[in-house]
Amino acid sequence: MTSTANAVVPVEELIAAAHELSVTGRWERASRLLDACTTDASDPRARIARAAAQVALEQDWFAGTDTATARIEAAGKEFPGGDWDVDFARLRNTYRRLLVVDGRLRLGPDGKDPEALTSLLREAEALRDGAPDEGRRGWAEMYLGLITDNHFADLPGAPPHYASALRAAESVDDPLLAREALRHLGDHDHDAGDHDLALERWSRATTLGAGAGTVPGTLSQQLLLAVLARDSGDEAGARALATEVARWAEAIGAPRLAAQARDFLTGVDPTRPPEQNGS
Repeated sequence: MTSTANAVVPVEELIAAAHELSVTGRWERASRLLDACTTDASDPRARIARAAAQVALEQDWFAGTDTATARIEAAGKEFPGGDWDVDFARLRNTYRRLLVVDGRLRLGPDGKDPEALTSLLREAEALRDGAPDEGRRGWAEMYLGLITDNHFADLPGAPPHYASALRAAESVDDPLLAREALRHLGDHDHDAGDHDLALERWSRATTLGAGAGTVPGTLSQQLLLAVLARDSGDEAGARALATEVARWAEAIGAPRLAAQARDFLTGVDPTRPPEQNGS
């Protein structure tokens, strides 16, 4: 249990509420909720600190802030014997910091420290192999795919990791993991010219994300559907969809996603590396 001046709330309910707020894009509200709770008991205090780190990761990714590093280090101090979830949060944060620079994606290994990339890959492998359950193994597998894809530019090597993550998601009924895996499998379908399969996977990912309540994640999926609309010759539909994505993303405080949607309106394909868009 954890208490405030006004209420006593089971810690698992508190963390679940913060998670749901974070998924919808209410990151600051989720953080304030967790920060408002005080307890002298070490176990709930550690779990709250870990949840706060996970909220900060989501905020940094979509809002372009840089709050997760301090939160992760604070959570790590609450688990002196180590904790898989804190280690995974640290991996995710390192992945993001190597990938997003000044609000823009830096895809591939060029200009990056090769030792840092190799270390990141090994850490992901260790997390997968040491995962305490199938759901966590699936998330580590997902990040193995993302690292392979976006940092090493090993395009054939990534989809097997995504497929393994999808199988794990389906086995434990994790719609957010399934959405993530389908999103990136669809990227590879699109790049291979299989737009029908990309549409199937991206549409399913959109539905799963919406069902799980992820507002920014659903908007990012809608932008991919706009890509397919443009590919099929429906430029008016593509622009209408991207315009709404930009409007919604700006409203919820997701500027990087809003910028991607606005770039799309100028002709940029968000599924392609910057150099292939002429920038």
